[in-house]
Amino acid sequence: MSMKGKALFTFQSENKEEISIQENEELVIFDDNSVDGWLQGENSKGQKGLFPASYVEVFRPRSNSNLTDCSISPVGSPGNDSSFSPSAANMPFHMQQGYYDDDDDDWDDWDDSSTVVDDDGRSGTNGHSHQSPHSNNPNVHYCAKPYMERQDSISSSRKGSMVGRNLNRFSSFVRSGVEAFVLGDVPMNAKIAESYTIEMGPKGPQWKESPTPFSCSIEDPTKQTKFKGIKTYISYRVTPSHNARPVYRRYKHFDWLYNRLLHKFTIISVPHLPEKQATGRFEEDFIEKRKRRLILWMDHMTSHPVLSQYEGFEHFLMCADDKQWKLGKRRAEKDEMMGANFMLTFQIPNEHQDLQDVEERVDSFKTFAKKMDDSVMQLTHVASELVRKHLGGFRKEFQRLGNAFQNVSQAFMLDPPHCSDALNTAISHTGCTYENIGEMFAEQPNYDLFHMLDKLSLYQGLLANFPDIIHLQKGAFAKVKESQRMSDEGKMDQDEADGVRKRCRTVGFALQAEMNHFHQRREVDFKEMMQAYLKQQIAFYLRVGQQLERTLHMYDNL
Repeated sequence: MSMKGKALFTFQSENKEEISIQENEELVIFDDNSVDGWLQGENSKGQKGLFPASYVEVFRPRSNSNLTDCSISPVGSPGNDSSFSPSAANMPFHMQQGYYDDDDDDWDDWDDSSTVVDDDGRSGTNGHSHQSPHSNNPNVHYCAKPYMERQDSISSSRKGSMVGRNLNRFSSFVRSGVEAFVLGDVPMNAKIAESYTIEMGPKGPQWKESPTPFSCSIEDPTKQTKFKGIKTYISYRVTPSHNARPVYRRYKHFDWLYNRLLHKFTIISVPHLPEKQATGRFEEDFIEKRKRRLILWMDHMTSHPVLSQYEGFEHFLMCADDKQWKLGKRRAEKDEMMGANFMLTFQIPNEHQDLQDVEERVDSFKTFAKKMDDSVMQLTHVASELVRKHLGGFRKEFQRLGNAFQNVSQAFMLDPPHCSDALNTAISHTGCTYENIGEMFAEQPNYDLFHMLDKLSLYQGLLANFPDIIHLQKGAFAKVKESQRMSDEGKMDQDEADGVRKRCRTVGFALQAEMNHFHQRREVDFKEMMQAYLKQQIAFYLRVGQQLERTLHMYDNL
C-alpha cells in the first residue's frame, strides 16, 4: 500500500536505479519496508526509484475503532527490513539475458521439485540438497567440496573501525560479493576446492591456459516431441572433442548453464546466449541462425581458460544419464564458491602493481570498450541494412533490369523481316542473366553478412558486460582509498587497511586478466571474420563476373 512521506535531507542520485530528493520534499512511498536501508517511491517530479530510508519520514496510517490518523516515524531501523529478491529490472544488463524461460516449457523431463536427501541425512528446500557425494557417472568428475557455512555479514568479533558499506545495496559491486571480499567479510573456514591461476604475461596479467584445451561441436538441430506430440522442441547434438561422445541438449539446458555462469563468474564477461523468440521458433531460418550463434557461444566458452574449467560446464558437456544430470545440476546450484567466496579461488602473481597504474589501465580499457561498442553497433546497423537491400532492393533492381532487356528482345521480334534471331536470343539471355544475378544477391548474405552479424552480436554481448565488471574494480579502488584515509586519521589499523589493498589487488589482477583475454580473442575473431567476409565477397563477384562473361560471348559471332 502506498503512503506519503517527507524528505528529511537532500539526496543526490548516483545511478539509474536511484532518484534525487530534496529536503522537505513530499514523497510517495510504495512500501514502508526498507530493503537494506533503501525505500522505493516517487518524488514530486514523478520520478520513481530508490532513496535512503534514513533520509525520509513516512506517514503511516493507523486506525482504531473510532478514528484513523497517521503516525510519523523514520524508516531505517533493522525492524523495518525485509527479505528481498531483486527482479530482472534491478539486475545488470549482462545478467538479464536468459532470465525468462524459453520454449514455454517446464522442467519436468529433467528436474523435479522434490526434496533431495543426501547420504548424511541433510535435506534441502526447493529440491536443493546440501553437499552431495561424488557422482557415479564415469563421464563426470567432481572435486570434493567440503560444506562451507556462508557468512556474508560482518563478524561480530571483528575489532576496530571498518570502512563503510555502500548505501546502495542494489549495486553490482554489492550484489556480486566483491564488496564483502574486499572488506574481508568472507570467512576462511573451509578448504577451497577449486582455483584459477593468474600469471604475468608480456602484456600484463593473464589467465593461465587450461592444461587440457578442447573444442566442442554443435550439430544436427532436430525437432522432437514429448507427451504424444503435445510439446515440441529442438534438440542439438553437442560433442566435446576430448571424449567424442555426443550428448543432446535443448536451448533451456544452455540457458540453465548460462545463468549458473552469470551467478558464479562475476568478474568475467560471460558471452550472451542467442536471443529468444516467442513465435517462429521452428522455422528453418531461425533454427539455423540459433545454431550458428550457439556454435560461436560454445567456441568462446571452450577457449576461455576459466569458463572452460567450470565443473558445471563439464557436467553440461559430458553427462548423458538423466538421473546423474539431475544430481549434477543440483550440485552446481549449491556451489558454495559463488559471490564473495569465488574471489577466494584466484591465485595471483607476486609482482607488485601500483594501484594507480592499474586504475589508469582500467580507465583506458573502459574508453576503448565504449568506442568499440559504438563501432560494433554501427557496423551491425550498416550490415543489417545491406542484408535488407540484398534480400529486397538489389534483387528487385536486377530483376527489373533483366525484365527490361527481355522486353527489348520481344520488341525486336515484332518485325520478322528485320529481326535477328541470334541478337534477340543474346539480349533475352542477358535479361535472364541479370535476373539470376538478382537471385545471387539475395542468397549471398547466407555466406558472408549473416556470419558477420553473428560475430558482431557475440561481441555486443561481451562488451555490454564490461561496464558492470569495471564498476566492481572502481568500487574496490574506492574502498582502498577510504581505508587508507581512515588509517591516516587513526580510525583504522594499518594492517586492516593493507588487507583491503591486498584484496583489491586480487580484483585488479582478475580484471586485467579478463581484459587481456578479451583482446586476444578479439584479434583472432575479427581477423577470421574479415578474412571470411572478403573471401566470400571475392568468390561472389567472381561468380557474377563469370555469368556476365558467358553472356558477353554470345555477342561475339553476330
